[in-house]
Amino acid sequence: MNESSEMPLLSHLGELRRRLIVSLLAVAVAFVFTYSFSEAIYSFLLAPLIPALPDEHRFMAFTGLVEPFFTYLKVGVAAAVLVSSPVVLYEVWAFIVPALLEKERRYLLPVIFFSVLLFSGGVFFAYYVVFPAAFKYLMSYSGPELRPVLSMTEYFSFIIKLLLAFGICFQVPLVMLVLSRIGIASARSFLRWWRYALLLAVVFGAVLTPPDVISQVLLALPIMGLYFFGIILAWIFGKKKKSK
Repeated sequence: MNESSEMPLLSHLGELRRRLIVSLLAVAVAFVFTYSFSEAIYSFLLAPLIPALPDEHRFMAFTGLVEPFFTYLKVGVAAAVLVSSPVVLYEVWAFIVPALLEKERRYLLPVIFFSVLLFSGGVFFAYYVVFPAAFKYLMSYSGPELRPVLSMTEYFSFIIKLLLAFGICFQVPLVMLVLSRIGIASARSFLRWWRYALLLAVVFGAVLTPPDVISQVLLALPIMGLYFFGIILAWIFGKKKKSK
């Protein structure tokens, strides 16, 4: 590698380092504020579970002296990442956009916008629709001889995993639209593959949700609805084959 080729590489690495530092600083500054509200944020995450708990067991337990501290610390970090995400996304955009063509730039910004929108939709759907029904079903196993004692850390890890799972699964129509725009797949091919999509939706529902039928179905059904919505998008906006 000659000196002329090394300089652009070092320049890109330096720019990447600067943008990573800015992103980390944005998260750190946001954490200063979010940590002070971590207890309220945790209570908000706990809200879907409380109505499903028995009246005399509507509390969370901790098994270690430092568990509440580290749990609220994780809550503050997660909230800081969410609050600082516009800055992080801008830094990512500013780093990759010089390497893109003008046409690719026009496509990338709408993709990022709708990706964030769909992710938010998945999170809201999980919080307001799936969690109340799933928690009510899971808590139905409790009885006079079986009472729930839930750990703070386990619940936080559990609910964050589910929120991320629903947010990621709601990207299905956007991925299908992108694949159809670049010509890898078409609406007809997606329609032929619907049985495989149903199988994958059931598998994802079984892997990403608790081991109960209700929560699995509540994830699998929206995935299939989004899949057929993606077929419509691919049919309307997908790359059209040139007629002979």
